[in-house]
Amino acid sequence: MYHHLYSQPSSSGQQQDIREKQPYEAFLVLDVEATCREGTGFDWPNEIIEWPVCLMRWKDRSGEGNASQLEIVDEFRSFVKPTWRPQLSQYCMNLTGITQAQVDSAPTFPVVLKRFARFLAKHGLIGSENGRPIQRFCWCSDGPFDIRHFVVKQCFISRVPMPPWIRGDILDVRRSVSSWETDNKQETTAVEVPIYSFAVPLDITDSRRAGQLPEISRRQPLNMHLQLQALGLPEFQGRPHSGIDDARNLARIMAELARRGVRLIPNASIRPNRRWYWMGRPGEVREDLLQD
Repeated sequence: MYHHLYSQPSSSGQQQDIREKQPYEAFLVLDVEATCREGTGFDWPNEIIEWPVCLMRWKDRSGEGNASQLEIVDEFRSFVKPTWRPQLSQYCMNLTGITQAQVDSAPTFPVVLKRFARFLAKHGLIGSENGRPIQRFCWCSDGPFDIRHFVVKQCFISRVPMPPWIRGDILDVRRSVSSWETDNKQETTAVEVPIYSFAVPLDITDSRRAGQLPEISRRQPLNMHLQLQALGLPEFQGRPHSGIDDARNLARIMAELARRGVRLIPNASIRPNRRWYWMGRPGEVREDLLQD
């Protein structure tokens, strides 16, 4: 039911799907929302308040792994109750559309992880007993920050280890679109956008996997609206900064990249053991070190 809404073909005039060899069987498209205060950046101890995931699978993957048609087959969404600072700022509520009542009545992050693990097991992605992956699936997000920053910080605050099913390298969709656009400058209409430097360098520790990663520019020019535009897709559907709407639009971008023959593989890594300046003992946020 989902792909009728979110996996429509582009309006760019390209009709022929390109079947590329795709090594991954499924994709988990994630776009979390987190607590925030006006003026704070990625180093602040944000807490996740929405956990939305679109599960995508191939419609046409052959025995050799060739495919071009990717669709949403299920969704998972839960609001999350923050515990360090339970009160949302007005800025956060205005930005995300999430209300205080929604997070007050929501489960905490460890409970959400357990429920989501059952969702993964139901779809045959992980073992129900040990949580280990049993299919090849890849996490996808708009930039690396959803997992590299927000999930790592939230696991620290909640005093839970990062589950084995979210510890691998990820597919940064923004990078994939930027790379595709660079490779197809002659065939696409240029989009004038601001450029910014990517603050965290790509850190791939597995040399075998690193050899599979495409060459990526440090310049990341495209936000989600401009990614849709670059691919000739209809404009953003829903409310920006609603986690589930962001994830659905990101899934549309994924489906179009697949249709155009882009090989969907990880292109960024995470650092599960990274620490921030405000971290004390496990679960402890050093209030005396915060500048807010």
